[in-house]
Amino acid sequence: MTSFDSSPSLTAWRALLAVAVVFVMLATTGWSAVRDRHFEGERELALASWARDRTMGRALPEVGAPAYRMAHFFATLTSGQRLALADRHPWIVGNLNGAPVTLRYHANRLALKRAAAVEQRRTYDEGLTALGRDEAARRMHRFRSMLAKDRQILAFDPSGRGRAAEVFGDLDRASRVSVVVPGVDTELLTLERTRRVNSAPVGMAKSLYGAERAASPGTRTAVIAWADYTAPAGLGVDAMLGGLAAEGAVRLNALVGALPGASTVSLFCHSYGSVVCGVAAGKAPRRVADIAVAGSPGMRAESAARLDTDARIWAMRDRDDWIEDVPHLEFGGIGHGADPVDPAFGARLVSAAGASGHSGYFEPGTESLGNLAAIAVGAYGSVRCATADGACRSGISAERET
Repeated sequence: MTSFDSSPSLTAWRALLAVAVVFVMLATTGWSAVRDRHFEGERELALASWARDRTMGRALPEVGAPAYRMAHFFATLTSGQRLALADRHPWIVGNLNGAPVTLRYHANRLALKRAAAVEQRRTYDEGLTALGRDEAARRMHRFRSMLAKDRQILAFDPSGRGRAAEVFGDLDRASRVSVVVPGVDTELLTLERTRRVNSAPVGMAKSLYGAERAASPGTRTAVIAWADYTAPAGLGVDAMLGGLAAEGAVRLNALVGALPGASTVSLFCHSYGSVVCGVAAGKAPRRVADIAVAGSPGMRAESAARLDTDARIWAMRDRDDWIEDVPHLEFGGIGHGADPVDPAFGARLVSAAGASGHSGYFEPGTESLGNLAAIAVGAYGSVRCATADGACRSGISAERET
């Protein structure tokens, strides 16, 4: 049952129940806290160092400058000057929208090496608890893994729980770019997994990239595993509210607006990531052609039309996904609104066959992944709808759109 086929009185009771749950969680767990702040001081030092620096006798652009201004600045530098700047300020350059992509990869390798060395020292720090030293070891191993030769790290910030983004494919040459936006518990330590590989951001993106290449070998594609926002830590209060989604939406739109070239962009949003995408939709750059959500708790809108975007909205949910039992409503800022797979919402409903639960949408061989890949490469005629009437493809040419 959804909020659309409930009576008004039942809807009110469900809203009150949601509020009650929040207060219980506040009383028992408190607000989510960001742990591990030992990099915060280094971040402030890095920002101050950038602000003081000069190149060719002129001040560097402000870190928050628009991407087009940052791109113009780097275009005025020689390759040697760009590399020297990245070597002096790896933490800053590695996260600058508008900086050349390959320069960001280079800067983030330097930042990762430094961060890994810091964590290695912390594994022997007697001032930490055993749990603290264990977490330092886990972070050290994560950073070393991210330093593998073939990895392209587009963003890296080790402060707090940490943020990162990784690219699969050639972002500079891609004609179609997919951005995978994950949900709760996204942080550096959950960026990738050795078990349930395709339930983590890197696994999701890598799986999607492989499926895109299989679906359309001639299309130049790239996929970004975008874990570059502060996601809720677990299914606590933050997961019921929209504050972190609003902050993430700003970062997501900044990323998309700064992507090189004139590529068409698709957003693939899982779980709480669909909340981020819903909030971002109204201000997303026009290059965003498709927004697909899987296992969504809502997009903080009552209908696809209320998202205020020209992008096509697609939605899927596996029949065994527990998210179906989450009340799809919004009351006093709590909850994320209507259910995107309810026909009344107005999304294009696609099959999630084979996904098996909340975390299986990116598993190879599933219809869910096949559909996401078809959307990504613009092969809309290959998308399998959730209903036999093919309604999800209505109004779209079966030919590939670019």
